[in-house]
Amino acid sequence: MIQSVLLMGGLGLIIGGALAFASKIFYVYVDPKVEAITGVLPGANCGGCGFPGCGPNAEAIAAGKSSPTSCVAAGTEVAVAIAEIMGVSVSAKEPEIANPGCYYGTKDADIKYLYDGINDCRAASMVFGGMKECNIGCLGFGTCVKACMFGALEMGEYGLPVVNMEKCTGCGSCQKVCPKNIIRLTSVSMRIMREYTEAKCITPCQRACPTGIDIREYLARIRKGDNTGAVQVIKERNPFPTVIGRICPAPCETECRRQLVDEAVGINNLKRFVCDIEMELGQRVLPYKAPETGKKVAVIGGGVEGLSTAFFTARLGHEPTVFEATSTLGGLLRIAISDERLSQDVLDWDIEGILEMGVNVKTGVKAGEDFSVASLLNSGYEAVFTSTGGWDSRLSRGEIAQISNIFPGGYLMIDLLRNDVQKNKRVPCGRDVVIVGGGALASEAVKVCRELGSENITVVSRKPEELKPFDDKTLNVMKNNGATVVYKSGVTKLIGQNDKLSKIEYTNIATGAKTVIDSQTVILASGRFPELVFMKKTTASIETSEDDNNAEETITSNNISSTVNQKTLYWEGFEIYKTPSNNNELGFLSPEDELSGYSAAVAAINGGRRAAATIHKLMYGLPLSDVNKPVTKRSILQGVACVENVQIMPRNIMPLYDKTEHDSESTAYNGVRRGKEIFSGYTPEMAKNEAERCLKCGLLCYERTGIAAETETQNVDGKA
Repeated sequence: MIQSVLLMGGLGLIIGGALAFASKIFYVYVDPKVEAITGVLPGANCGGCGFPGCGPNAEAIAAGKSSPTSCVAAGTEVAVAIAEIMGVSVSAKEPEIANPGCYYGTKDADIKYLYDGINDCRAASMVFGGMKECNIGCLGFGTCVKACMFGALEMGEYGLPVVNMEKCTGCGSCQKVCPKNIIRLTSVSMRIMREYTEAKCITPCQRACPTGIDIREYLARIRKGDNTGAVQVIKERNPFPTVIGRICPAPCETECRRQLVDEAVGINNLKRFVCDIEMELGQRVLPYKAPETGKKVAVIGGGVEGLSTAFFTARLGHEPTVFEATSTLGGLLRIAISDERLSQDVLDWDIEGILEMGVNVKTGVKAGEDFSVASLLNSGYEAVFTSTGGWDSRLSRGEIAQISNIFPGGYLMIDLLRNDVQKNKRVPCGRDVVIVGGGALASEAVKVCRELGSENITVVSRKPEELKPFDDKTLNVMKNNGATVVYKSGVTKLIGQNDKLSKIEYTNIATGAKTVIDSQTVILASGRFPELVFMKKTTASIETSEDDNNAEETITSNNISSTVNQKTLYWEGFEIYKTPSNNNELGFLSPEDELSGYSAAVAAINGGRRAAATIHKLMYGLPLSDVNKPVTKRSILQGVACVENVQIMPRNIMPLYDKTEHDSESTAYNGVRRGKEIFSGYTPEMAKNEAERCLKCGLLCYERTGIAAETETQNVDGKA
C-alpha cells in the first residue's frame, strides 16, 4: 500500500513538473489590452473593418494600425469604449456612404464585343476592359452587391448598383472589389476636395463647368419637381448660385451634347429658376457640413474667392473668419456689374447664405495696418489665407496712391516703380530681394531695388533662357546692379518669422528641383497678390539663428489682438494646389493663376474651393497633389461626334420683364428686391420643358428620346 502511494505521488510530481515545464515553453501571452478591446467589439466578424474578424481587428487597434472607430458594425458607444481602453479621445467621424459613379447599365450600352466568361466584374475587366464600348463604365455583374455584408446594395432596373443609405456603413467592401472604381465611398469632405480624373464618367457639361456642378443630377431633379433637391446639388459646389445664374458666361452650354441636334440646354437659366424659387420663398437650402473640428481659419479678403473659401472651409468642419478692408462684402461683384444684370439684393441673399454656414466676418480692417499674418496666427488661427485681389481691387476702393503689403515682405512691382517716380513713398527693400517675373521691366525694378540698398537681387523667370524677355545689354546692366537671373522656375513657398520674410523657395519647372535662398523682400510683377495659405511651422524645418530662437516678439494689431509675448513665430506660405498634368503650372504667375479680378466669378468660386481643400490638407498633413491623370484642357477623352434618334426640341428663350412691372419697383420677394433686372426668369412650365431637353449624358452614352421609342415599336409590329 505504502509503495503504491509513493509511486502515485512520484508520478504526480513528475507529471506536474512536466506540465509546468510545458506551460513555460508553450505559453501564449494574451495582451490584456487586446483582450479588453475584443470584449468590447460586437463579435460580428463581418470583415467590414478590413481584417478577418474582430480578434485581428482588436490586435490591430492595440498596435495602432487600426482606428478605434474602425468597426462598422458597432455604434459610437463602442468607439468611445475602445478609445478609453487605448487612452485616447474620439472626435466626431464624418459619415461615408457608397456612391455609384455610372449613369447607364450594360443593357443600355452599345456592345463592342461579347464576353462569355465568369460572371464577375473583376474577371470581365481583364478581357479588354469588359464588354461595354465605354472603357470605364460599370460592367453590371453585381460583384459589389455580393461583397456588401450589410445588404445595402442591390442591382437596380438599369443594371447599376443602387445604395440603401440607411443600411450603408461606409465599410468600403464594394469599393475594394470594383475593378473599374465605379462605386466609391463619398462624404462631404471628399466631394469638396474631389478633382475630376480621366478615369471617371463625367459629362461634357460638368467637365466644362469651372465649379464642377453635377449638372445632369440637378436637371434630373428639376424634371421630377424636386426644386429643393436641385438647389442642394448646386450648392455642393457653388455658394453663389443665385448670382451665377444671372452673370455666368455658361461654358457648360458650349459643350452641351444637345448642340449636335439643335441648341444647347439652358443650363444656367435652369440654375437661376430653382435658386429664384428658394429666394422668393425665403426658405434657404443649406448644403451638408462635416462635423466640427474646432480649428479656426482666417480669410483675408471678402470678395468672391475669399467668401467661397470661407464657405467651403466651414463645410469641411472648420471655423472661418473673413477679414474685409471695406464696410461691405462682395468685392467687385458689388461695383462692377450693373443692377440690370445683378441686383444688390440678390447678391446680399447669396452672401447671407454663406454666413449662415457658420462664417464669421470682420469688416473695416486692413491687412498690414490693423493686423498681420503673424498676429492672426498668434491669435489662435490654424491657417491664414490671402485673397485680396490686386491693383484692380485697389482702383475700386480709391487706394491708388497707397502701397499694399498683404503678407510680410510682399509688394507689387507697380508700387515699386510708380512710387519711385513720385519719390514720396518708397517700397522698403531688404538686403536680399527676389523679383518674380517682370519681363522687360525687371531691369528697371532691379535698378530701383539697388538704389534702395539691396545687395543681392534674384530675378525668377518662368521662361527658358533662350526665350528671355530682355536683350544682352539689359542683362549686363542687371548683373552690374547685383542681379542674378534664374530661368524656367517659379516661386513655390515663402518662409519667415514674426512679421518678417526670411527665405523663399523656387522650383525648376523642368526638373522639379527645389532651391531655398535668403530673401527679405519679394516683388511681384503681376497686378495682384497670389492666393497663399500661411501656417505655423516648427523650427525643426527652418534654419534659424540662436538670436531668433531666444527672441520675444511684440505684435500689435488694432482690431485683432493686442500684445503677444512669446518665442519667435515661424511660418510658411504655400500657394494653393493646382491640378497640373506636368510642372508647367508650378509657382507664382503660372498660366493657371488669375491675373485680374475681372475674370469670370465662377472661376473665382472654384479657386476658393481649392483654397479650402489646400488649407484642410495642410492642417492634417495630407498630400496636396494626390490626383492621378486629372482632367485638363489637354486631356484626350472619349466623346461623341454625333447623336442619333433624338427628337428636335427648340430651346426655351429667357423672357424679359414686362416694362410696367420693370418700372414699378414692386418685384420684391421675401424682402429681396430684384431691382431693374432685364430678364424675369423661366416659368415653371418653361423650366420643366427645358429640363426635358437634357440628354442625360454619360461619357459616351445619352438617352434616346420619343422618336427612338416610336421607331423600335414600329419595328416590333412589322410596320417599318
